[in-house]
Amino acid sequence: HVQLVESGGGSVQAGGSLRLSCAYRGYFACTKEMSWYRQVPGKEREFVSAIDDIRRTRYADSVKGRFTISRDNVAQTVYLQMDGLTPDDTGTYYCKTERCAYWGQGTQVTVS
Repeated sequence: HVQLVESGGGSVQAGGSLRLSCAYRGYFACTKEMSWYRQVPGKEREFVSAIDDIRRTRYADSVKGRFTISRDNVAQTVYLQMDGLTPDDTGTYYCKTERCAYWGQGTQVTVS
């Protein structure tokens, strides 16, 4: 079993920044690779970024160069630093364990 708790969402103007956090607890094998997804109403949830236990990272093309994923294995937290935000980044952001498919409750990001 894995628990994921996201935080850090909010409202920001275009060009601004936000930092999301995902605190994870649970089975180590499930949390080796952690990821962020986002979803807007009426659309499918889409991949944003992922990081594995040795900090190899992946990004969706739409966020490359603007978003940075990182993790603190001692604090058991994954971060998503989002810079240069645009209205297209608006959505609910979810943390996920890639290996065991646990999802967090989501945190809302609104860019105007």
